[in-house]
Amino acid sequence: MEIRRAYFLGIGGIGMSAIARYCLQKGIAVAGYDRTASALTRALEAEGAQVSYEDREATIPTEYKDEAGTVVVWTPAIPSDSELIQYFRSKGYRMMKRAEALGILTRDSRLVAVSGTHGKTTTSTLAAHILRTSETGCGAFLGGVSMNYETNYWGDATSDVIVTEADEYDRSFHQLTPSASVITSMDPDHLDIYGTHAGVIEAFLKFASLTKEGGLVVVRSGLPVGTADVEKGVTVRTYSMTDSAADYRAENIRVEDRRYCYDVVTPSGVIKDIRLGLPGRHNIDNSIAAIAVAQWAGASDDEIREACRTFRGNQRRFEVKYETERRIVVDDYAHHPKEIETTLRSIRELYPGMRLTVAFQPHLYTRTRDLAEGFATSLSIADRVWLIPIYPARELPIEGVSSEMIARQIAGDKARMTTKERLASDIVSEDVEVVVVMGAGDIDRLVDGVAAAVRDKK
Repeated sequence: MEIRRAYFLGIGGIGMSAIARYCLQKGIAVAGYDRTASALTRALEAEGAQVSYEDREATIPTEYKDEAGTVVVWTPAIPSDSELIQYFRSKGYRMMKRAEALGILTRDSRLVAVSGTHGKTTTSTLAAHILRTSETGCGAFLGGVSMNYETNYWGDATSDVIVTEADEYDRSFHQLTPSASVITSMDPDHLDIYGTHAGVIEAFLKFASLTKEGGLVVVRSGLPVGTADVEKGVTVRTYSMTDSAADYRAENIRVEDRRYCYDVVTPSGVIKDIRLGLPGRHNIDNSIAAIAVAQWAGASDDEIREACRTFRGNQRRFEVKYETERRIVVDDYAHHPKEIETTLRSIRELYPGMRLTVAFQPHLYTRTRDLAEGFATSLSIADRVWLIPIYPARELPIEGVSSEMIARQIAGDKARMTTKERLASDIVSEDVEVVVVMGAGDIDRLVDGVAAAVRDKK
C-alpha cells in the first residue's frame, strides 16, 4: 500500500506529533484530530497539517475519506466510542497504533531505544543531543520537546542512527527492534495494563530480548536483566551513579554553581570533567546511560563532554521557569512516586535550607488508587503540598478515588486542597522560596501564572 495521506487520532500527543512531523518531512499529507489545541498542534498546523478539534466525521477533510492510500494512526488515549475511530473502522481503513507506526519507520535503522518507568525522556533526548552534535549524527523521535531544538522530532539523511523513547504503556515498546536498548527503571506503573509489578518487569525483559544480534543493552545497576534475557551476541552493560561495580559509572561528583560535575568511567576509559547543563542529581544517572549508547554509536569523548555542557533538557523536565537568589519556580512532568521523590530530593540538595512548596495534579484514577501511599510518602519531602483534582485522561472516575486520598496520607499538616483557578493565589498566600509544579495532566497550563505570582510577590 502506497501511503499518500496519514490521519492521526490524537495528533497533539508528544509521540504522535513526532510521527506526524516525520510524515510531513517525507511529503505525506497529514491531518488529524485532538481534543484541544496546544503548542504542538499549532506547530503542526504551521508545518502544513490539517487539525480538527471536534470528534465528528464531518470534520474529516474530503481527500481523507478515500481509504485508498490513507493510513490512520491512533493512540489508546482516544476512547473506543469516538465517532472518528468508529468511522475509520467501519470503512475498513488501514489502522495502526502509534507504536506500530514507529516500529515500521525505524525497523531498518540503527535504533537506540530508551525505556523505563522514569528517566527515559531526558536520557533519550541527551543521547540524541550528543549524537546530533557529533560527527555520527542521528534522527530522533522524542517523548518531550527538546529545549535545545524546540522540537520533538528531527531527521538526518546522512546518518543511519535514530534515537527514540520506548514507551512501556500498553506494551508499545514491544513493536521496536533496537540495535541498542536502555532500561532506566522498572518501578510499578500502568498496573491497569500489567496487573502486578512482576508483570511490569516481564514486559521490560521482553523489550530487552528484542535487541538485535550484535547489539547493546544498557541497564541501570540492580535491575534484573542479564545475558540470559537477551539474544545471543547481545552485550549487556550496567550503569550507575553510585555502584562502583557498574560498567559505566560516575566518580568525583561535585556541585559547582548549582550544576553537577563528575567523571564517567566506561569500559574503554574515563571521560573527565563532565559538566551537566541540566540540574538534578538524578540526571547524573540519566547522563551516564546516554553517554553509554552515544559512545557505542560513535561519539568521541570530546563530543560527549561538550554536548553534556550545552544540554538544556526538555520542556517540563526540571525546567526552571523563574529564578532569583530568593525564589525559584520549577516545572516538572513527574507523575509517579519515584519520579517525585527523585526530583524533590535533588531540589533539596541544590537549594539547601530553602522552603519547598509543591503543587501536584495526580494523573489517572487507576494510578492514584494503586499508588496513593507512595505519592503521599514522596510528597512529604516538601514543606507544603497543594493538590488539585485528578486529571482523568482516558479514564472515567472511580468511586472513592480522588486527590484527597493522597492528602490524607501526607505526613504532618502539610497538605492542602485547592483548584486550578485558585492555585497561584493559594501558593503565594504563604511564604514561598522554591515552588515546584508537578504532574502529567494539564497543570502545565498553570505554570506561567504561578511563576508570575511568585515573581510579583512582595
